[in-house]
Amino acid sequence: MQNTEKTLEFRKQDLEENYKKMSKKKKINSTTVIGLIKDGKSVIGSDGQVTLGNSVMKHSAKKVRKIFNNKILVGFAGATSDAFTLFERFEKKLEEYKGNLKRAAVELAKDWRTDKYLRRLEALLAVVGSENTLIISGTGDVIEPDDGIVSIGSGGPYAKVAASVMLKYTKLSAREIVEESLKQASEICIYTNNHITIEELD
Repeated sequence: MQNTEKTLEFRKQDLEENYKKMSKKKKINSTTVIGLIKDGKSVIGSDGQVTLGNSVMKHSAKKVRKIFNNKILVGFAGATSDAFTLFERFEKKLEEYKGNLKRAAVELAKDWRTDKYLRRLEALLAVVGSENTLIISGTGDVIEPDDGIVSIGSGGPYAKVAASVMLKYTKLSAREIVEESLKQASEICIYTNNHITIEELD
């Protein structure tokens, strides 16, 4: 048990370092979004808190949604207006490449990094399809996590560690794991609350 706790602590530290690197150019915090696939079920969820400086402005924001005829789940961390612009661009890429998730993600990342307007947008996207999970950033990165868990935002590392443990040691469903991971993050991250929104693919 002690070795397991040490391993989880090391994993949390590694995850926090990775998020710092990903957020170096674009300051991404004030939320938690997590998504995963288990037993063929794709789920994504987020908290509802919107923070401006040191003040909480909203408790029930919706940061996850379905796009592309309800076939893809997306969530964002960052500026809301920027995120919706990216959602629209991403959906157009999915249409252009006939639902090829990875290709559409790579092409969006290319545009995001090189386009004079898009590269000013501050957000991270978490994407969950029927078979793949991805994180897309404005630095041109498209990351497909080995464990299939995508998590972004300031509470992302905490939610990811919780989800990793539950995937390995419990029989909880994908939805239950996402919900409980967000609850765990809300108890640690001051930018994350327990007003949870969850979306699933049918």
